[in-house]
Amino acid sequence: MSSLNRRFERLILMTDAERCRNGEGAPLVAQNDDHGVNGLIPQLFTSLPALNEAVSCLAQTTTYFTGCFPGCDVASSARDSSDSVVHAQELETFSSVLTENDSVISNHPISSESSTVLSESSSLAITASANHDGIARASVGDPSDITGAIVQSSHNGQNGISIFQGLIERAQRTVRGSADDIGWLKRDPEMPPVEDGTEQFIEILDNIRHGLHKLPNSVVYLLVPGLFSNHGPLYFVSTKTSFSKMGLTCHIVKIHSEASVEKNAKEIKDYIEEIYWGSNKRVLLLGHSKGGVDAAAALSIYWSDLKDKVAGLAIAQSPYGGSPIASDILREGQLGDYVNVRKLMEILICKVIKGDMQALEDLTYMKRKEFLKKHRLPKELPVVSFHTEASITPAVLATLSHIAHAELPLMATLSDGQPARLPVVIPLGAVMAACAQLLQVRYGEKSDGLVARCDAEAPGSVVVRPTRKLDHAWMVYSSLNDDPSEPDAAQVCEALLTLLVEVGQKKRRELSMKDE
Repeated sequence: MSSLNRRFERLILMTDAERCRNGEGAPLVAQNDDHGVNGLIPQLFTSLPALNEAVSCLAQTTTYFTGCFPGCDVASSARDSSDSVVHAQELETFSSVLTENDSVISNHPISSESSTVLSESSSLAITASANHDGIARASVGDPSDITGAIVQSSHNGQNGISIFQGLIERAQRTVRGSADDIGWLKRDPEMPPVEDGTEQFIEILDNIRHGLHKLPNSVVYLLVPGLFSNHGPLYFVSTKTSFSKMGLTCHIVKIHSEASVEKNAKEIKDYIEEIYWGSNKRVLLLGHSKGGVDAAAALSIYWSDLKDKVAGLAIAQSPYGGSPIASDILREGQLGDYVNVRKLMEILICKVIKGDMQALEDLTYMKRKEFLKKHRLPKELPVVSFHTEASITPAVLATLSHIAHAELPLMATLSDGQPARLPVVIPLGAVMAACAQLLQVRYGEKSDGLVARCDAEAPGSVVVRPTRKLDHAWMVYSSLNDDPSEPDAAQVCEALLTLLVEVGQKKRRELSMKDE
């Protein structure tokens, strides 16, 4: 820097002498001022990089914030890039001006040193103005390098904007969730309307509680369990026991509840055919949760093989249109992707539970829309839909669901020698209440904890909408503190199937009248 100072000092002295000969006034810098040249030059060249960093930082911050608004797009970035090229051309012009000045000054007796000083000064100035975040330093002699460096900086800026916009889009998709999908079945004009059968159901249920049972013995009753039922040994057991006491033939389908819908549909189809050929009786199906979706899929896909073997279908608390819980967990492009939520669910279902990830994916709105576009329930099939709303009062925190029992051989009683049984209970009611509260606050939709009420109505079915607060697990697992004055799960299932029989009789009369 000292050599540069001396050269610049000589240049200024030369300029002052020329100005004095022309009578233009006092010299630019006093010759005896020790802080003149020696203080000016270091201050000038040390302040430029700091100023450049501040301006560059401000420009990048502005670019990022501008990218948050809809008006910022690739076109604007392209304009910025073209402006950068113009700036590079201006630098090139400035370089040529400096070269011309060098040629003029070279006629002076001390022009060689002055030309060197100007050349070095212009080079340092342009180098200091280059971007410190990745723009390659370029000399005046190679303006193409400056252009390429600015274009590269513009490209890096676009990448930063894309990352920031991607984060914003993920946040918006996460917050929006399933708001646009819930209740899509009711909004689809191609879906047939439903019929309200709540009053008829309540009348049937009241008759059952007074000992009037109307279920015929001419059919076989097939109960289809839902997701994770393999891990709850008492799933539908109380209903089957109640039916057996009435002398009715009742079976619980033995399927892998964590398998895909189409796989279970094939197994249910085989199960129906086996029952029909073994008993020569038609089958009435009652599916709960995903079991209702599996049963409906079996009748939709294989109706040509099953139409003479099935008398009707009742679905209880089934996500026929899809589940917001499954959709929110598995939807791609959300903030949850950063913590691999999908991978965690895959480990839970596939590794821990030994199930198929497709079982949960089949319950998302996207998969249900795709399936129902291809496979619709037959119009001649009697269908009953049942859905409820979970209670979110503090009292449900004390609700315990009886899902299994543990046998203790060492505690066998002396009277009969049978091992003692201890109930295995878990607070399913509290879990369902928490989920129902979440769906209510987030989407404003009532649900049983897992399924929104508007998504549980199969198009063209007779719908039962009880006012009693029942969560998703109540239908299949008895509670230790059930109110004895209210109907139990077995009686509700009996009433649903009785209603289904009456709906089937009505539909057959309507079809016969059309044929006549």
